[in-house]
Amino acid sequence: MKLTIFFILLTAVARSRGQYHYQGLMNYLENRMLAMEERIALWQEQNNRYSSDLKEFRQQAADLLGKLGKEHDKLRSDMEGAGARVDRVEREMDYIETKNPPKPCVKAADKMVEQDVVVKERKKDEFFELSVCVNIVSSLKAMKILKRLGSPKGVWTKDARSAKVYVFNGTSDNMLYEFNSVRELSASSGVSKGKQITVPTAWNGTGHAVYDGFLYYVSESSELQVIKYDLQNGSVADSAVFPMDDRSPVYQLNPETLVDLVADEDGLWALYPAGDTINLAKMDIDSLDIEQMWDTACPRNNAEAAFIVCGTVYVVYNTKPPSRSRVQCVFDVNDMVSSGEAPLIYFPRRYGAHSSLKYNPEERQLYAWDDGYQILYKLVLKKKLWVIMPPPEE
Repeated sequence: MKLTIFFILLTAVARSRGQYHYQGLMNYLENRMLAMEERIALWQEQNNRYSSDLKEFRQQAADLLGKLGKEHDKLRSDMEGAGARVDRVEREMDYIETKNPPKPCVKAADKMVEQDVVVKERKKDEFFELSVCVNIVSSLKAMKILKRLGSPKGVWTKDARSAKVYVFNGTSDNMLYEFNSVRELSASSGVSKGKQITVPTAWNGTGHAVYDGFLYYVSESSELQVIKYDLQNGSVADSAVFPMDDRSPVYQLNPETLVDLVADEDGLWALYPAGDTINLAKMDIDSLDIEQMWDTACPRNNAEAAFIVCGTVYVVYNTKPPSRSRVQCVFDVNDMVSSGEAPLIYFPRRYGAHSSLKYNPEERQLYAWDDGYQILYKLVLKKKLWVIMPPPEE
């Protein structure tokens, strides 16, 4: 009996302890669930707030983009209007400059034209030395952009006695490229497609000339040398030291060029610096001897290039940064060009500044290199206003 009662009491105690543990577990789980519900509610609240903020940000961004689009359209309209006004101002300036041209830098011993053509008498020995070429540049007829290849600065020129074209890429090298024609150069994908010609000494600057199968270039070393190179035989035909102490550039805007060699109807010329001005020398095309020298009085400041037609020098000027190139100084070796005849020539607006201008007397064209672009300018020529009296009788 006593044993039975003991077992009953033990069973009751076990049941009471099991219920106590179960109730504790339930309480724990309930507390955890409540904590999770609170966190979920907080997350939902934060998510709703973030969604609201994002929606507001999207609306603000859309409004801002709309305003920016309107401002962009307004700015573009203003820029177009400003561009039209600038073009109109440039046209008006061109008109004013045409009507009121600046006085060209023409050096002449006597006035050639005052109110009418003045007859100028010359001595008998001077009469027979006059050039048969009596043309002067009147205007630019056309411009053709052939292509773009090579460095920003360089030279391309054509031998007036043949169809061959020569390209000098850069301002210092010992290699040039020969093309059989302008068309072949235009169709090529680069200068390397031409025939490579290597000269024994490097050329410097952009003052090279090709005339009657010979290349004339300046090689800068301890002495300033003019090299005559036979393009057919591939050998140096002659060389001469150019008598110039000043190592300043002949054109301020092209500092790499110390001497500019030029070929025209009358042969070979050299433009070189002398103080603040540009000097001119006539060279014997065979021996490279200097036959005569002139002070053109054309300033070097803001000069970018020059070319010679029938013994008349045309110096082209620009600004820095580049704008429109223009002929602003003219010098005639025979004193046949007056202030009234000197042309007012403006080149079309282009990409930069001319690094070289090479005249071809057969085609009456300028071969120009402008910021890597190869350009052709067609020139219009007219007769110089002068009358030659017969030589005086002895």
